[in-house]
Amino acid sequence: MDIYIFMENLIRYHGYLGLFVVAFSESVIQPVPPDIFIVGASIFGLDPLICAVISTVGSTLGGITGYILGYKLGTPVFIRLFGEKYFRMGERFFEKYGIWGVVIAGFTPLPYKVVAWLSGIFNMSILKFTVGTLIGRFPRFLLIAYFGHGVSMYFGI
Repeated sequence: MDIYIFMENLIRYHGYLGLFVVAFSESVIQPVPPDIFIVGASIFGLDPLICAVISTVGSTLGGITGYILGYKLGTPVFIRLFGEKYFRMGERFFEKYGIWGVVIAGFTPLPYKVVAWLSGIFNMSILKFTVGTLIGRFPRFLLIAYFGHGVSMYFGI
């Protein structure tokens, strides 16, 4: 079974808990963004506001886990997992944007897990990292959840 089907079933059969697991794991290591599953959760009838909150909490806790892994395991493990190209790009990104890089990565399709790991590697304050994550992730997930809710309402799903 591929990871996409596994995560879809996780949400379909475990609801908010499944959504939490998807958001958490994406922020640490797994490659599939939670967006499509947040839309799907709303379409499956889950409350969009609760979906956004659960996804934000899961993603933030996953991001903190990635931060700690980056801090503890450092550059060599990061490069083995994500590649030196992402390390160099991330280094320039952090030099230019600092905490705003976390906000940008949290709100956009930039690979958030990479930013989480790099925040730990570059010793960003964990408080700044967490606040940047919340500022970026919650509005994104809220928009996505209400988009899914709107689709389900429009099409009568």
